[in-house]
Amino acid sequence: MLAALGFLTTLGPASRPSHRALAWFPVVGAGLGGLVGLVWWGTGEVWPSLVAAAIAVTADLALTGFLHADGLADAADGLLPPASRERRLAIMRDPHPGVFGLIAVVAALLLRWSALASIEPEPLLLVGLWAGSRAAMAAVPALLPYARDEGLASGFLDGRPTLLPLLGIAPAAALAVVARGWIGGAAMAALLVAFIGVAALARRRLGGYTGDVLGAALLVGETVGLVVAAA
Repeated sequence: MLAALGFLTTLGPASRPSHRALAWFPVVGAGLGGLVGLVWWGTGEVWPSLVAAAIAVTADLALTGFLHADGLADAADGLLPPASRERRLAIMRDPHPGVFGLIAVVAALLLRWSALASIEPEPLLLVGLWAGSRAAMAAVPALLPYARDEGLASGFLDGRPTLLPLLGIAPAAALAVVARGWIGGAAMAALLVAFIGVAALARRRLGGYTGDVLGAALLVGETVGLVVAAA
């Protein structure tokens, strides 16, 4: 669990990811969603909803060390413009963000902020969505090949990844339904569809996944889920 906590958040000791950590991803996601949800609820008792939502989004960025936002920026720069597979992978290694990446991150943060600002704070919703997104992330190494010879997420292949983390989606969806009724269930379904869409695009254009792709799929999935939850 400490390895998963150290990889996904700034709360644990920094560690190289391994296949053993994958089973703990939904648990860490639930805890992270709970913390962000409490910040959202607590600040909503003091400040207007627009400010509370901004603080919650900022807390999420701080707790994740900007990891997923960085992944979204790199993945957008590599996956969206026309280029060869080799060129896409090279672009994604470049630490300098391009126009595609900047626009993608700004759009995601704006949607997350406006969605949170438009509904009453409900920590259980974030617990469910954050756990579901990380359950989906943990299943990717068992479903797709790694697109590079070596990289941040190659540690997941040290053993034999399994689909066991997908079991975390059921309780995550149940929490979302408790929080927002059938709309919460629709939000979880939308999250998974968006996550799969990003992963499928990476499979088509890169031949598999990278660490950046995982971060992008997670952030896009959560964002779409929040937008649907705000409907």
